[in-house]
Amino acid sequence: MPKTESNAITLGTKAADFILPDAEGKLYELSSFSEKPALLVTFISNRCPFVVLLREALAQFALEYAPKGLQIVAINSNDAKAHPEETLARIGEEVANFGYAFPYLKDESQTVAKAYRAACTPDLFLFDSERRLAYHGQFDDARPGNGKPVTGADIRAAVDAVLLGQKPSDKQVASIGCNIKWLEGNEPSSLSHAA
Repeated sequence: MPKTESNAITLGTKAADFILPDAEGKLYELSSFSEKPALLVTFISNRCPFVVLLREALAQFALEYAPKGLQIVAINSNDAKAHPEETLARIGEEVANFGYAFPYLKDESQTVAKAYRAACTPDLFLFDSERRLAYHGQFDDARPGNGKPVTGADIRAAVDAVLLGQKPSDKQVASIGCNIKWLEGNEPSSLSHAA
């Protein structure tokens, strides 16, 4: 199974704006969540084994942390023409099947993935109340086949810190997953991994 690591991104980087649809056609933008003290933008997939491993835990985590002030937004940037399981309709099915209580949006043009310098699924970007990057690392250390339980320990610690107005630890382990399936000719020049 090919593995891609998330790009190194400077903490403190400002969240990029976006306007993206969910499967119902509702549009969301960065300012849609301005009242929330913490925002987790996560790039996911419907079929990547790394996401499949944690999607139920992600859904539960969202339910647990929403009352505390965390807003999660999931974005699917994969090429849906080459990978029909990544279409907007399939995104709607994922939301229904796994109880995602957060917007799951389609980045058809992949401009948002490029703006965030997302590289893999899952790729997690946690922003503080000023929408500056506070954490860009793994959900936890569970991987397909490594036998470790999916706990969300890393992201929980980071979110807890942000909600307390503190900075998460600088020791952040990069997320690893499937590479984003770029449209032909659209792969960012800074990425050298195979599609």
